[in-house]
Amino acid sequence: MNARSALFDVYGDHLRPRGGQAPIAALVRLLTPLDVAAPAVRTAVSRMVRQGWLEPVRLAGSPGYRLTRRAVRRLDDAAARIYRTPAQAWDGTWHLLVTAPVTERARRERLRAGLAFLGYAPLADTTWVAARAAAELDALLAAEQVRADRFTARHDGDTVALVRAAWDLDAIGRSYDRWLAESRELASSVGPGSADVRAFALRSRLVHEWRKFLFTDPGLPRQLLPPDWPGERAATFFDAEAARLWPGASRYVEACLHPDGEVG
Repeated sequence: MNARSALFDVYGDHLRPRGGQAPIAALVRLLTPLDVAAPAVRTAVSRMVRQGWLEPVRLAGSPGYRLTRRAVRRLDDAAARIYRTPAQAWDGTWHLLVTAPVTERARRERLRAGLAFLGYAPLADTTWVAARAAAELDALLAAEQVRADRFTARHDGDTVALVRAAWDLDAIGRSYDRWLAESRELASSVGPGSADVRAFALRSRLVHEWRKFLFTDPGLPRQLLPPDWPGERAATFFDAEAARLWPGASRYVEACLHPDGEVG
């Protein structure tokens, strides 16, 4: 597991509800069961500080790191999508985005990845569509210094064909099926009597792999998805396993944050 991705997972899944901060020593302890060594943790933390996701803070006299406002917004949005916080019913309105051309390759690729994460698909080089406007869109455009015109519209045509042209739902569905098969096998290795550290490690790996769907699945309204959508079966399994593993994983997090038994 990549150290930076593992840190995002730990902050989003466990530390955000606990104030969004932790000593560096606790971060090292938390990532050890995920096979991330201490030097890799420290390097990833430094990188996340430079990128504006974390900021240094003193915690009980020890060096630590807390989420920036930008990171809080990103993780809260991700959590709502991961755990499918109920959203308003879709009214059939699409959000269109027409960006100014970006000639710098690295910035163009960051923009494309960021828009895909927010649920947008390209209709042309500078034209993007999403079923809903994304709350993080302003921050992304500002970070990449990209000007964009925005429109809301209703599609006058075959909406199913539009969706299939914009997103490869067949490929996304196959990815859900693969994730479900692999996760069922993985989950069978941790039973009711397993140690808390094993519950934490398994839950972390499930969340880590599940979070990858944020970059490929646009979170379309149900009426735009095929019948018997594999994502629903996968989501049902993920919800059940995340809940089953939560108590042990949470105890392990507390033990890492307070190794001497003190209450922070």
